[in-house]
Amino acid sequence: MTEPVLVEKADRLLVLTLNRPEKKNALTRGMYQTLATQINDANSDADVRCILLQANGDMFTAGNDLADFAAINSTDATRQDEDNPFIQALCSARKPLVAAVHGRAVGIGFTMLLHCDLVLVSEDAALTAPFVNLALVPEAASSLLLPLRIGHARAFEVFVLGATVHAQQAVDWGIANRAVPPAELHEAAHAAAQAIAARAPSSVSATKHLLRDETALRERMNLEREYFMRQLRSPEFREALAAFAEKRAADFSKFT
Repeated sequence: MTEPVLVEKADRLLVLTLNRPEKKNALTRGMYQTLATQINDANSDADVRCILLQANGDMFTAGNDLADFAAINSTDATRQDEDNPFIQALCSARKPLVAAVHGRAVGIGFTMLLHCDLVLVSEDAALTAPFVNLALVPEAASSLLLPLRIGHARAFEVFVLGATVHAQQAVDWGIANRAVPPAELHEAAHAAAQAIAARAPSSVSATKHLLRDETALRERMNLEREYFMRQLRSPEFREALAAFAEKRAADFSKFT
């Protein structure tokens, strides 16, 4: 059975590759845990100076596997709330994170980029955060980070109307560093990660720490999580799931 996350460590880089192309790299609990463990372990691994996130297949990721969300909605009486370990690991990462994004990046595939220190997108990249389309709310402190990056008006359109951010827009708005031809993406991202790894490690780590307010990020994550879990267990989300399965538009007219 093929591993859904490939892990490679070489030349002072940790390369984490999403490898579930038959499911559009939709992220499962097991994949989140693998990613989190690798990022957390890298914090104390002197052989790792930079982490590169990339994906196989025709897109970066379709976001969270909806089957996991559906399970929470259907078992709300017995299931306890759980933190997403990957989101927590992104927040506490001490090593620089580089992302190579091609095709579609949906939901957490978009919001994780706000925690990355350098982002390269292919010219065909399309980022979406359709949380409200699913009757959910933003996560990964993106409700704080995205408006800081692109402004309230743009962030509202991205989150509430599900507006797509295309590659050049992502660069122009400060979400990505640059857009490259699809065939050059992985090579360019690998070169960027190696350039970071060649710098003085303690200086790089300190600079990354100074650029981020981890306390504020965690506070916002906790608040988002309260709203997110409430929405996951809501009738609105149940309607959104049914509409998705039936390939129709969700009807929220009966909700107040």
